[in-house]
Order: sequence, then structure tokens, then C-alpha cells
Amino acid sequence: MNAPRIAAPVASTVRRFLTGVGLLLRGLGLYVRSPGLMLLGIVPALITATLFGAAFFALVYFVDDWTVLVTPFADDWSDTARAVTRVIAGIALLALAGLVGVVSFTAVTLVVGDPFYEKISEKVEDRFGGTPDAVDVPFWPSLRRSTADSLRLVALSVPIGLGLFVAGFVPILGQLVVPVIGAMIGGWLLAVELVGAPFYRRGKGLAERRAVLKADRPTALGFGVAVFLCFLIPLGAVLVMPAAVAGAALLTRRSLGQPITTGR
Repeated sequence: MNAPRIAAPVASTVRRFLTGVGLLLRGLGLYVRSPGLMLLGIVPALITATLFGAAFFALVYFVDDWTVLVTPFADDWSDTARAVTRVIAGIALLALAGLVGVVSFTAVTLVVGDPFYEKISEKVEDRFGGTPDAVDVPFWPSLRRSTADSLRLVALSVPIGLGLFVAGFVPILGQLVVPVIGAMIGGWLLAVELVGAPFYRRGKGLAERRAVLKADRPTALGFGVAVFLCFLIPLGAVLVMPAAVAGAALLTRRSLGQPITTGR
């Protein structure tokens, strides 16, 4: 008798998660409706991706040296045990770099491309009636506040990533469960980061946007995880970044109970 009651919340959570994924897909639709604006949004992402890509490829190139550095305890083990441990360490290092790198990339790109992404976000909101109760925030104070908030989120991702790195050494759990947890945490941080601009237009800061997104966490996670996974694909971060900004405007409106369809 309890099965239907348990199944209903699970189904609702899955639906809301998929709704969040759909918000990113709707953001991608802007490429068709506003190709010029979206292509402008690729420019800052491309600049940032060049720098982060070079750093990541350097990590991959020297990953064997790094794995030896972080596993000194395995020096006296048998060849097989040492090799397996260091392969796991290499995978965990790359996963740590992926989590911190994606969150950092988003933070830096949003700062570099602030005028472009602000325009994209506003265009989405204008399509559905504009921003209710918009406040006039001067550019430099807004940039300082968004930069400080982004740095806090990046700083938060580092200890979380280190914890997942250590958990990555646990057999099976580290290879199957930890990547899923990493994607969820990374997705949440991206969702909180990307909705910054539309929340600032409403005079709301980091604490408020966290609270609002927590009220419908599955939808925020669906959006954020979809963005996170796209950002892990080569060139995905460059091409998807403008769409992620557009989707974040939709996520903001939905989370605040504002219309995201022209029929409402």
C-alpha cells in the first residue's frame, strides 16, 4: 500500500529534474531566434576556454607525475597494486580538475563576458514580460558583487572536490558513485552561479538565490547537471555558455513563480 505513495514523489522529482534539463534546451533554442546575440556570447567563453584548456591539457600531460606525487604510500607496493592505485589516482585527479575547472570557468567567463550575458539574459526576460521590480544596479558595483559571489562558490568547490578526490580511492564506490555525486554538486554550483544576473536585476543576492533554488532543488539540479555535463564535452563549454545564461533566466523566472511561456 505504501508503494504508490513512495512512487509519486519519486516520479515528481524526476519530472522536475527533466524540466530543468528542458530549460537548457530552451536556451539552446535562442541560437535559432537570435543567432547574432548568441554568437557574441561565444566570444568571452572562447577566450576563457583557451586558457583553461591549456591548463587542463598540461594536467593530462603530467598526470603520471602528479599521481606519483599524491601516492607516495604506494612506492613499496607490488607493481600491480601500485599501478592500479595510481590509475585510480589519475582518474580522481582529472575528476577534481573537472569539477573545480568547470565552476571556475563559468565564474571567469561570466565576469569577462558580463555585458554580453546580461544582454542575453535581459532578452529572455523581455520575451516573457520583462523583469518585475527591477532595480538599477551600476555596472561596477554589480561586477564587484558578482565577482565576489563567484569566488565564494569557486572556493566552496575546492574542499568539496578534495573530499571527492579522497573518496575516489574507495573501490567501486569511487568509480561509480563519486562521479555522480560530483556531477550533482557541480550542477548545483553552476545553477547558483548562472542565475546571478537575473537575481541581481531584482536586487537579490547570493543567499536569496540559494534559498529560492532550494525550494525546487530537482529543477535547479536538472538544469545545472545538464550544463555541467555539456561543459565537460570538448568545446561544449564554449558553445553552450550563451544557452546556459538564457536557460538560467528561465530558471530564475520559474523559481520565482513568473511566466516562462508567452501564453500566460
